[in-house]
Amino acid sequence: MSFKETFIVNGENLLKKIKEIIAEGNVTKISISDKSGKEIMSFPVTIGVVGVVFAPIFAAIGALAALLTECKITVEKRKGEDAPLSDEQKTEEPSQGEGTDIEVK
Repeated sequence: MSFKETFIVNGENLLKKIKEIIAEGNVTKISISDKSGKEIMSFPVTIGVVGVVFAPIFAAIGALAALLTECKITVEKRKGEDAPLSDEQKTEEPSQGEGTDIEVK
C-alpha cells in the first residue's frame, strides 16, 4: 500500500529536498512537475541503490533547478512494515505455547 505527498519548493532548494526525501528510505517514486502541474521528470527509487546510480539523476535535477523558479515534488511512499503502527493498529504477540504440536516417530 502506498500514499503520495506533495512538496512545493523553489529551484535552488530542489536538489537538497530530493536528497532529503531519498534519505528517508521509504520512498518508491519521485515525480517533479512545474508550477502549472506538467510533469517534467519522474524516477523510481529502489531500496539498496547506491549513490553512483543516482549521480546522473542528481545532475539532471541540478540542471532543472537552474531553469525552474518553483516546482512541485510528488513523492510516493510505502505504507506498511516500515511505517510505525498507531496504538490502535498494534496487535498482541502470540504467547508461547500456542500452536500445534506434532509428534514424529
